[in-house]
Amino acid sequence: MAATGPRNAPDVVDVVALGESMVTFLPARPGRLADVPSFDRAIGGAESNVACVLAAAGHSARWVSRVGADAFGDHLVEAIGAYGVDVASVRRDPARPTGIYFRTAGDRATDAHEVAYYRAGSAASAMGVGSVDLAAVRAGRVLHLSGITAALSGDCLGLLRELLRPRPGRPLVSFDVNHRPGLWHDTDEARVLLELARGADIVFVGEDEAEQAWGIEGGPAAVREALPQPSVLVVKQGERGATVFDREGVTAVPALDVTVVAPVGAGDAFAAGFLSATLRGLPVRDRLRHGHLMAAAALTVPGDLATPPSRDHADRLAALDDETWGRLRLGPGWTTQDVHRAPEEVRTP
Repeated sequence: MAATGPRNAPDVVDVVALGESMVTFLPARPGRLADVPSFDRAIGGAESNVACVLAAAGHSARWVSRVGADAFGDHLVEAIGAYGVDVASVRRDPARPTGIYFRTAGDRATDAHEVAYYRAGSAASAMGVGSVDLAAVRAGRVLHLSGITAALSGDCLGLLRELLRPRPGRPLVSFDVNHRPGLWHDTDEARVLLELARGADIVFVGEDEAEQAWGIEGGPAAVREALPQPSVLVVKQGERGATVFDREGVTAVPALDVTVVAPVGAGDAFAAGFLSATLRGLPVRDRLRHGHLMAAAALTVPGDLATPPSRDHADRLAALDDETWGRLRLGPGWTTQDVHRAPEEVRTP
């Protein structure tokens, strides 16, 4: 375990995101991993993606994790920090490596999608109650976690259980189920993920995830029946949109018509947009719309992370009437288009 010296009480930030990030190798061309001759290096990690999008959108964000004392760890810390994310609480592990993975260019929902993980025994899998800076983790208005961390090791699962435990001063806890069947071994992931989700304040889960992980069918209402505890439950429904259940009732907002370049990172961007609007105290409808807009930014670039629209641009689009919202057609480059153009002109050429 890497040693760390004493530090002052950490500054309170808008959002703290805890989880493993890895160096990602993206194929230079479509095809099987066996056939791709070269790869481009990027970064990937559900929780750090959320932190990067929030920082790019003007929020203070902190990423807490562990990486190896190696060049890939250097790259992750530097790349995530370049987005404006506080990385001072990332610990270095001299005995364990930084995780890496390779993936094909296709949608992970198709049979053609391949992912090769090299993360077993990674530095992040050693995260636990005694190996992360808990004060830094808890010093946020929102703490964002995901089910991926719970799958990495028993210590990681124990850490999530500790962070979700009710206690005075606990930050608002956001939990993205992020069910990854390939990461779970000899553990009842259905029970564990349900337990963790029930302990959070804000939960993000895909309708397809709920069916895959818990066998829940019947749409968003059936998911809410299984998860009545969270104050806010966001059920993502892919191209159809998303539905929020909160103490005030049920709110649904259709997704945008987007020209998709690559689907990776969209779920993390959606969570970041929703959390950004939550931090700003916007109405539930606008929280969903900001989620859809951030997801649209991610969908129109090749990698996990995209430059988000400016806050004024996003606010202007989120405030559209329902009919105009339904006419939006977003394509590559839409986030940098002139915000003074008519909304329906923000479209793919």
